[in-house]
Amino acid sequence: MPEEPRTERGRRTRERIVAAAAGLVERQGVEATSLDQVLAEARASKSQLYHYFADKQALVRAIIAWQTTTIMDGIAEHLAAIDSWTGLDAWFDALVAHQQALDCRIGCPIGSLAAELADTDEPARQDLARSFDAWAAQLRTVLDRLRDRGLIRADADTATLAQSTLAAIQGGLLLAKTTRDPQRLRAALTAAGGYLRSLAPPP
Repeated sequence: MPEEPRTERGRRTRERIVAAAAGLVERQGVEATSLDQVLAEARASKSQLYHYFADKQALVRAIIAWQTTTIMDGIAEHLAAIDSWTGLDAWFDALVAHQQALDCRIGCPIGSLAAELADTDEPARQDLARSFDAWAAQLRTVLDRLRDRGLIRADADTATLAQSTLAAIQGGLLLAKTTRDPQRLRAALTAAGGYLRSLAPPP
């Protein structure tokens, strides 16, 4: 039976396999990625792969966890610094700049996995739903901070606002990736920011 690595060397091997698989899936999708490709990319043996993963589905779920951690860690510092509309705008600008640097060819790894797996892999769908929930929770923390600073009115439902902001981000990323136009993401973020500003308390 597959097992969690017990040694540092084992942890590095498992992480190397997951990272290699995540990169392949990000570029070509789950369906088009074979285990043989993963082994070649990770420079790992079949016995090493099956030591940690029962099958491809188990590897895919590990990819979801890996991508979720990578994204959450990547945005945590940005989000922790947001305590004003200027700070929110700066993060939105960073999201657009990141897409420009990638020529809009990657999008959101979690969103791409959801588009491919939500209708065909129920365990993966549940993992992805939790990933989106984790992202929304971080956004809600930001919105709570803006509310506490008096930038959003006290009765605003920050949980719902976090979900709508995440929807704008995901929709903008999908449009940018499909059209190769980062301004599609810019438009979605501008709309989200405008709506949040409309909830400011009256002077």
